[in-house]
Amino acid sequence: MTTRTLSHSIHGHSAAFRAPVALDRLGGALKRTLGALRTWSQRSRERAQLGGLSDRMLSDIGVSRADAVFLSNKPFWRE
Repeated sequence: MTTRTLSHSIHGHSAAFRAPVALDRLGGALKRTLGALRTWSQRSRERAQLGGLSDRMLSDIGVSRADAVFLSNKPFWRE
């Protein structure tokens, strides 16, 4: 069985060299997307936990009830 590689020219560049670049870009986009999803998930969990803390626990960490309510109601995609 023989294997062929793409070697025809597209706009002066070999197609064999363009495919890895496209895959690298796709891989980079996928990594950024997964990273954003992880960040959003963590933010959502942390905000829910913050909203569930008692006034004493909030006082211990230096956060007011108003700040905790504000942060726990903030959308997960916002910093």
